[in-house]
Amino acid sequence: MRSTLAVALIALTPAVLAQEATAPAAESAAETLKRVNAPLPPAQAAMKAHVLFLASDAMRGRDAGTQEYDIAAQYVASQYYAAGLRPAGDGGSYLQQVPLLSFRPADKGTVTATRGDTSVTLEFGEDYLPAGNPEAASTLIDAGVVFAGYGIVAPQYQRDDYRGVDAKGKVVAFFAGAPGGFDGEERAHFGSNANKAAIAAKKGAAGVIILETPTSARVRPFSRLTDSWDEWRMTWADAEGNGHLPAKGTPTLASLSMAGAAKLFARDKGWAAAVKAVAAGKPQVKPFASAATLAVALKTERKTVMSSNVAGIIPGSDPALKDEVVVLTAHLDHVGTGKADAKGDTIYNGAMDNAMGIASLIEEAKRFRDSGKPPRRSVMFLAVTAEEKGLIGADYFAHNPTVPKGKIVANVNLDMPVITYEFEDMIAFGAARSTLGETVARATATVGVGVGQDPMPEQGFFVRSDHYRFVQQGIPSVFLWPGMAGVGKEAFSRFLGTRYHRPSDEIGNPEIKWDQGVRFIEANYAIAREIADADQRPAWKKGDFFGTLYDGYGAK
Repeated sequence: MRSTLAVALIALTPAVLAQEATAPAAESAAETLKRVNAPLPPAQAAMKAHVLFLASDAMRGRDAGTQEYDIAAQYVASQYYAAGLRPAGDGGSYLQQVPLLSFRPADKGTVTATRGDTSVTLEFGEDYLPAGNPEAASTLIDAGVVFAGYGIVAPQYQRDDYRGVDAKGKVVAFFAGAPGGFDGEERAHFGSNANKAAIAAKKGAAGVIILETPTSARVRPFSRLTDSWDEWRMTWADAEGNGHLPAKGTPTLASLSMAGAAKLFARDKGWAAAVKAVAAGKPQVKPFASAATLAVALKTERKTVMSSNVAGIIPGSDPALKDEVVVLTAHLDHVGTGKADAKGDTIYNGAMDNAMGIASLIEEAKRFRDSGKPPRRSVMFLAVTAEEKGLIGADYFAHNPTVPKGKIVANVNLDMPVITYEFEDMIAFGAARSTLGETVARATATVGVGVGQDPMPEQGFFVRSDHYRFVQQGIPSVFLWPGMAGVGKEAFSRFLGTRYHRPSDEIGNPEIKWDQGVRFIEANYAIAREIADADQRPAWKKGDFFGTLYDGYGAK
């Protein structure tokens, strides 16, 4: 699960601290080893065995692009073979090679605003921070500027932040984030700078710049961002070796502070009104064409490393349906090594996030094998790389699937199932958006599990894991978690507060309940089986925002 989850910790911290204060004394290393190696019933032992290997210190956190990740990928491939899956990667292999491209600004670049005969060079760190362009080592743009509010176009909400302005060939400037008035999932979608850049690209923009808002200027001063301006970011490389951008040919050029934006838009009378509107929390901000031009010169450092998705498939048995494919996903990578905790541990093992999801995927495949009944539709089991880098492996597969894209009818994603409590329900993010919601409800009922509500709708989790890359291809998708009923909310909060993206997310966690892991697998098998065997393929609900936006089956 990507680190955006950390936002949710703010409200949970007091309760978590209280729980830590009353926690029992730590057990000795010998006691931990004895407990970890204690025998379990076969189904629980099988699941635990995968996590023991994938979350071991030897895997050093399975960072995408490392040798340890490659070993983990080979392990998953071997387990697919044992489960009877056919290879569904490249050239008869279980592995789909993914060219990961890391990029960052190579220097501070230059940003200059010009009005008539007057030019102002913006100051690095005070006025602007450069962005890297994965598509090119050198970027030179000198163009007019259009201010487009929040950069949102949403016909469903009668909203067009470009109304009345022509962005073709211009640099588009927009505020970061999204205003109120959208539901949590849609607001998260609209708040994505990548999605805003994609809208600008459709308008013919030459590039985009992201503007600090009055609110963010108060909460987090722009100067703090100078600590991370040259960090490596990641995408995947195309056939020419250039980085993939959702907004092809329309790079993000820089971020501007309020001070930098004031220098750029100093004499544009629409700017003061825009700042006032945003500061007052008004959702609509009037766009305008600036009288200024902007010259930006950037250099980008790029490097490519290979990683892999791991794909296996059970061929369908129904002559009419066997070419349709249900894709089940879980991410194999975690965040590698990092800052030491209080015990000096620097390995972020990622037991729950997401060795547990991979273990569930493997054991789910075995359920299909052991049933003795092949599914009517084909079912693909896909372990993806670089989720923690921005859903990169899933995005690569979604653009370069190893089966015909038009035949992929559904995606079910497993990411960070927290199995430290006896769950009474399951949460299926995105369930209400397609007929998968009804499928999940029927399937989970067969194993005595209900369907719960999204506990944090404001976080927009539907757009924050690998299934979102399938959604962007118009494919009905859901993302599954054990639910928050009963003791679930407290247990989940405790995990977020004490183990999420920390070295303590490891196999020695005494709270792990392997019997609940088996229940999670059984529920997921029931869901996948129903999707695979249903007479009708999953469909978006008519008029659904995401289904309509990405031209999904059934939405129109």
